[in-house]
Amino acid sequence: MSDGHETDKNIEIWKIKKLIKALEAARGNGTSMISLIMPPRDQISRVTKMLGDEFGTASNIKSRVNRQSVLGAITSAQQRLKLYNKVPPNGLVLYTGTIVTEDGKEKKVTIDFEPFRPINASLYLCDNKFHTEALSELLESDDKFGFIVMDGNGTLFGTLSGNTREVLHKFTVDLPKKHGRGGQSALRFARLRMEKRHNYVRKTAELATQFYINPATSQPNVSGLILAGSADFKTELSQSDMFDPRLQAKILNVVDVSYGGENGFNQAIELSAEILSNVKFIQEKRLIGKYFEEISQDTGKYVFGVDDTLKALEMGAVETLIVWESLDINRYQLKNSATGEIVIKHFNKEQESNQDNFRDAETKAELEVQDKMPLLEWFANEYKRFGCTLEFVTNKSQEGSQFCRGFGGIGGILRYQLDMRSFDDLSDGDDNGAKEPAPAALRRAGICPMLRKLCQSSNQATFYLEYEICFWLGLESEM
Repeated sequence: MSDGHETDKNIEIWKIKKLIKALEAARGNGTSMISLIMPPRDQISRVTKMLGDEFGTASNIKSRVNRQSVLGAITSAQQRLKLYNKVPPNGLVLYTGTIVTEDGKEKKVTIDFEPFRPINASLYLCDNKFHTEALSELLESDDKFGFIVMDGNGTLFGTLSGNTREVLHKFTVDLPKKHGRGGQSALRFARLRMEKRHNYVRKTAELATQFYINPATSQPNVSGLILAGSADFKTELSQSDMFDPRLQAKILNVVDVSYGGENGFNQAIELSAEILSNVKFIQEKRLIGKYFEEISQDTGKYVFGVDDTLKALEMGAVETLIVWESLDINRYQLKNSATGEIVIKHFNKEQESNQDNFRDAETKAELEVQDKMPLLEWFANEYKRFGCTLEFVTNKSQEGSQFCRGFGGIGGILRYQLDMRSFDDLSDGDDNGAKEPAPAALRRAGICPMLRKLCQSSNQATFYLEYEICFWLGLESEM
């Protein structure tokens, strides 16, 4: 669905969404909550001076409690700004103040960060809430889409990003028309005409690769591609073997337009408006559709549910981790009060309310909470360690809704076939209670031969080889 850069961007967007939700829910007493946004190229010294002036003004607030809260928030902002020599390239966002928690207690919070892309707003407000309107602009799509407008007179290559339209290149072509003359040379004329059409399509395909493939990453530099034209050239191009498969996968739509050139470009943009606005929706449907296809074909290259997905992650088997963006599961690090053993558990809201889940199943010893964090946040921080890509999906599409309701909102597409039932032996053991050694269970599941095959072809050979060595350690005689 996306390359590494796109994945990182999607995760940043998810973090901003989560932050906005938390900030909007926060409330304070009086006007002790400061919202401060500095655009790129702003001056730290200017804002520091402004805060100094505000400190003097706030000293005159009559209410002692409110005065102390406001002065405390301004002081926190001043102290945090001292950590910056200059405003970061994308600007600086700072929220600080005293909020009232759910149980009625007051809590001081300070949040500062550099946005993942430039923020063009300047803001300073003291209120009983945090103002997040400017952050919402970061969530607006800035995806770039490629357009190829191709007809019998020539081809235009262009891009559209937000409201900015750009023509990258255009060229004209003189193709011979069909005619009834020729006599015995009719076949030769037809052959020449087809040869020129073929060369025209080939040139267009080559230029498309030049303009829409980033040579540094060998990946498309556009989020989607629209093919437009008044003849059947656009269809011929989309189905041609000469057209780069990496770009074929990015085709969002093929549209008929009445004109060529820039007029055709404008018309193609209008006709594709609805599709472009739903591009994330389309990408999500394709991703989950691919996941469902693995299940329907029973390839064994899929996993779902928290426990099985985490097992596959630890083995490095997950290629694409798919998670519902509103998954309400927390990751607990628990310590056995009797043995001191640390265990990891994952609970939803209902399971959290059951105190039996916080006791050892055998000894009934209490499990003390050492750490708690949302599983989504843990995935966002740790997914790269497992060599996978992370995709957040919604439940707004039919496929997304089915994924959330039917599969618990968490699953993955695997690199190789894996039968998770074979790993029950690692914890359940046989009828006599004996546990099968982990390497033997893994070998029986047929993983190690597949890993060896991957080692020969994958650019992550070292990553897989480490796992294979661990799995096969001491089993060389059985190989």
